[in-house]
Amino acid sequence: MSTARTCDVYVTAPDGLRLHVREIGERTAGGLPIVCLPGLARTTADFDALAAALASERNRPRRVLVLDYRGRGLSEYDRNPDNYSIPVELADVLAVLAARAVTPAVFIGTSRGGLLAMALASARPTAVAGVVLNDIGPVIEPQGLMRIKSYVGKLPQPRNFEDGADILKRLFGGQFTKLTEADWLASARRTWREHDGRLVPTYDPRLANALAAIDPEHPPPPLWDQFDALRNVPMMVIRGVNSDLLSAATVAAMQARRRETAVLEVADQGHAPLLAETDTIARIAAFVAQCEDRHDARPALANPQLQPTT
Repeated sequence: MSTARTCDVYVTAPDGLRLHVREIGERTAGGLPIVCLPGLARTTADFDALAAALASERNRPRRVLVLDYRGRGLSEYDRNPDNYSIPVELADVLAVLAARAVTPAVFIGTSRGGLLAMALASARPTAVAGVVLNDIGPVIEPQGLMRIKSYVGKLPQPRNFEDGADILKRLFGGQFTKLTEADWLASARRTWREHDGRLVPTYDPRLANALAAIDPEHPPPPLWDQFDALRNVPMMVIRGVNSDLLSAATVAAMQARRRETAVLEVADQGHAPLLAETDTIARIAAFVAQCEDRHDARPALANPQLQPTT
């Protein structure tokens, strides 16, 4: 059970929109800050278990921030759905980092969150001290995008959370083959919320506009330049074995380009791994510790008085 302090704060985006950020841990924590970036239609709730574990490690307490992008979770919805875009959301992330004074940090990005981490490394390389890319890479498989397009903003309205769990199991059971009934129910509570006596999605349904131009005949261009912006920081790639968005071939190409890339494949899960299992959390915590060790070593190596003599 986590003993880390948790609070909800709000940051003003560059255009005045109100953005929700969940903070776990103390500002004075000794470890590197960690910033968790959810998937396209996801919220801070996806990182509850991981954030609590990382913030409350006895020997390495940390400050963890989890963002709700505009139009998701507790953040304000945008009147213009065209603003649900990577450039606008990157500006929002930069605003949060500045307002909460958290850079440099280790970024854990699920799907769209990983794309934002790559974009951030291009725009502000000194902000990134390490990155975990959860089921995302520079090549995005068209069939996975089309599957996501088929349900974002189009989910049936469940009668209750149990009905919602059944809906999710029908949609995603082929990728997440070992989840229990309790797991599906928890997923439903992360996907819908109660509002005026009915269940509604935890995101603006107009988020579907962000996927309107997706066409299987014209897949998005590879993002190797953005990936290469992370060349100087530790990287971990997590892939669901059943994923249809990040292929094993793309992971192999990422490793060939960066031999020190740590890779974790999560069995019985697809897009995107939940990052809630004990073993997965332990692997991420070990990677974050490596980022901290590397970051702590930099000032000493940069100090001429501490350089070895020859």
